[in-house]
Amino acid sequence: MSHLPQQPAAGVSRRTVTRAAAAAGLAALFGAATGTARAATRLGPRTLDVSVPSAALGRSAPVRLILPSDFGTRPEKKYPVLYLLHGAHDDYTSWTRETDIEAFTAGRDLIVAMPDAGPTGIPSVWRGGPDYETFQVKEVPALLARDYRASGTRAVAGVSTGGYGAMAHAARHPGAFTAAASYSGVLDTTAPGVPAIMDAIVARENLPAASLWGNPVFNLLTWRDFNPRARATGLHGTALYVSQGSGVGGGGDPLPGILESALWPSAQGFARTLALMGIPATTHFYGGGGHDWAHWKPEFTASWPVLARALGVPE
Repeated sequence: MSHLPQQPAAGVSRRTVTRAAAAAGLAALFGAATGTARAATRLGPRTLDVSVPSAALGRSAPVRLILPSDFGTRPEKKYPVLYLLHGAHDDYTSWTRETDIEAFTAGRDLIVAMPDAGPTGIPSVWRGGPDYETFQVKEVPALLARDYRASGTRAVAGVSTGGYGAMAHAARHPGAFTAAASYSGVLDTTAPGVPAIMDAIVARENLPAASLWGNPVFNLLTWRDFNPRARATGLHGTALYVSQGSGVGGGGDPLPGILESALWPSAQGFARTLALMGIPATTHFYGGGGHDWAHWKPEFTASWPVLARALGVPE
């Protein structure tokens, strides 16, 4: 793309030049100028889907982005990034479908990135398969820094298996994220009953259970390596928010409550480990509740001060 001259030509106002620069920037962003932009689909004034070529996955994978309100008019500005991870049997569109994240972030100087984690929503290094961890922790941030003026300040939050991903990414890559938040996440993968839950998630997508981390007994070291609780020492210096319901007495459909209650002990154990290690965390353990968006949406709002402070944006 050619550079604008330092001084506008005679007879052309500075306002006209500014508008032209903004229009050129948006045109490039949404598909008119560059190869990267042609892989982007505009969904709204600030929202777009980007197809990211990934060596870690062996294919291109989508990321939904919500850009700052002033992105097109501040070409010199860099922005922190909030990564939002989806849960099992869902996809990268879930946060914009289930929440008001677009309206919530309007006027706040940050990029929101919602990367794909595959049909299981487990963003990990699969045994002999795709590497969603590298995709989310390295490849997507590299693209955002190169093409969308992302700064090096990042926070990550997720629901269910995305909550697992948020804590696992932060623990396995110390310093990569300034904050991590989990809403009903899988925070101790080797706790009693949890390997069976993980196997069931994988099996529901017609995949062999061992295709994730292998057998939870014979490949215990691998399971521990990807376990947020076992890797908790890597969370020193990261602002943390952990929420989990007991799932008891929630009423209505019993299945969300049953799953929530099954994950309650692992979340409690994770929090105890943080406390023993002297790692500060904001926790919210509440009675009842279900494994669903009705409870995750208010938990995100409750966690926002933690995330905002870590990102350096207004609460």
